[in-house]
Amino acid sequence: METKPVIFNNTVLRDGHQSLAATRMKTEQMLDACPILDSMGYGSLETWGGATIDAGLRFLNEFPFDRLDALKAACPKTPHMMLLRGQNIVQYAHFPNDVVEAFIHSSAKHGMDIFRIFDALNDPRNMECAIKAAKAAGKQAHGVICYTTSPVHNVESFVQLGIKLESMGADAIVVKDMAGLIPPQSAKEIVSGLKENIQIPVWIHTHETAGLGAATYLAAIDAGVDAIDVSIAPFANGTGQPDALRMLALLDGHPRKPEISPEYLEQLEQLRQHFTEVYGELSDYTNHRNEVVDSDTLRYQVPGGMLSNFRNQLKEQKMEDKFEDVFAEIPVVREALGWIPLVTPTSQIVGVQAMLNVKFGRWKNFSPQAMDIALGYYGSTPAPVDPEVQKLAAKQAGKDPITCRPADLKEPGMDKLREELEAKGYPSDDEHCVIHAMFPMQLDDYYNSKKKAEEKAEAPAKATPAAETAAVTTPTSPAGHPDAKVRNMSLTINGTAHHVLVEEL
Repeated sequence: METKPVIFNNTVLRDGHQSLAATRMKTEQMLDACPILDSMGYGSLETWGGATIDAGLRFLNEFPFDRLDALKAACPKTPHMMLLRGQNIVQYAHFPNDVVEAFIHSSAKHGMDIFRIFDALNDPRNMECAIKAAKAAGKQAHGVICYTTSPVHNVESFVQLGIKLESMGADAIVVKDMAGLIPPQSAKEIVSGLKENIQIPVWIHTHETAGLGAATYLAAIDAGVDAIDVSIAPFANGTGQPDALRMLALLDGHPRKPEISPEYLEQLEQLRQHFTEVYGELSDYTNHRNEVVDSDTLRYQVPGGMLSNFRNQLKEQKMEDKFEDVFAEIPVVREALGWIPLVTPTSQIVGVQAMLNVKFGRWKNFSPQAMDIALGYYGSTPAPVDPEVQKLAAKQAGKDPITCRPADLKEPGMDKLREELEAKGYPSDDEHCVIHAMFPMQLDDYYNSKKKAEEKAEAPAKATPAAETAAVTTPTSPAGHPDAKVRNMSLTINGTAHHVLVEEL
C-alpha cells in the first residue's frame, strides 16, 4: 500500500467561490489570505481559469491577466494551477491552434504553472494542442478525464483515456468528477487501474454536492491517488470541494495523512475567519441550497450548479411544473448525442435541449449547439450519435457531419485579432488578443467603463489651474473626519498620468 503523504491542492481562490458564490470574489478580497495560503505547503493553489476570466471581465471590471499578476506576486512560493477547456480555452467554442497556444504562453509568462486540461467530450484530440503548448512553455500539462456514467463509460474506458493522455505528454492524470457523483468504490477502481497502467501521478477532483466527496477521497487515497483538491469553509462542502480541516480529521491516524506544521490548524482558522467575512460580503450570490447535500443530484445525475440554474430557468419560462419532465428528458438527449458527459459546455447544451424537447416536442426545436454536437463540431462523442437525430441536425443546420478534429477547420486567428484590437485603439499584445477572441463584448465593456471613469476623473481636474494643482497634491490623513473615505484615482493632466488618493466625505 502507498504510504507517501497525499498532497492537498487548495481551490478556494477559484472553484471554491465559483461553486458557492457565482465566481464573484474580487482579487482584493483574496489578497489578505494569500500570504497564509502560500506558507501552508499546498501542492498547488488553483487561482485562475474556469469561469473566473469571464466573470472578472463581465461583473468585476477586472482585466484577467491583472488578477493573475496580483495573485502570483502575493503567492510566489506555491505552484499556481488553472482549469482549461482544451481547444475551447475558457469559452464554449473551439479556437484555432495559434490562439490556444498564445493564451497558454501568455498565462505561463504571467506565472501559471499547472494547466489542468479537459474536453467536454473526453476527446483527446481536443486536448493535444493545449498539452503541447503547456509543455513548450516549460510548464506542467495535466490531462483530465471527465467522470460520468453511461452504458459506454466504465473503468476500462477511463484507464484507456489516461494511457492515451500520458502518451501525448501529460505530466499527470486528473479524474475530474464535476458533479460529485463518483462513488467511493468506483473512484478506488479507476485510480487503481490508472496507477497500474501509467507512470505519471494521478490526481482526483470532486465536489461534495451529493455528500460523497470526502468518502470518495478516502477511497482514492487508499488506492494510491497522489493528490486531492480541498477548499476552505465557507467556500467548501456543498457544491464546492470538501473542506481542508474536515479532510485532515478524516485522515487522522491514516498513514497517508499530510505532514502539517504546528501552525497549520491556526492558519486554517485565520483563513476561515477571513473567508467567512468575504462570504458575507458576497451574500447576494450565495444560496443555502448550494451549501447542503442535494440528493436530487444523485437522482438526476447532473452537476449541482446545473440543477440550481435550471430551477431558475424553468421558472423564467413558466415551466416550473415541467421540472420532472425536463430532467427525465436529459438522459434521452444524452443518449441521442452519443452519451456525452455533462460538463461545461455540454451540460448547458443538453439541459437546454431537454427543455426545448419538453416544451415543443422531441427535436421539434433543435438548438444550434446541440446540432453541432450531433454533427461532430465539438469532437468525437463517446458513443455514435443517433443516426436519425444526426440526419435531422444536418438538414436543419444545412451542413454535413464531420469526423476530423473540429479545430482543423479553423484558420489561424492571431493576426486578425491584432488588427481588430488596433482598429479599436486597444492594446494588441497577445494577452489582449486572446481575451478579445473569447470575450469581445466584455472587453469592449471593460474599456468603455475605464474610459468613462477616466473622463469623469479628468472633468473637475481641468476646471481651473488650481484644481489641477490640488489634484496632484498628496492629501492629508483622512483621520481628520470620522466619515472620510479614501479611494485611489488615476488622473491624466496635460498628458501625464497621476495616481492620487482622494478623500470623500
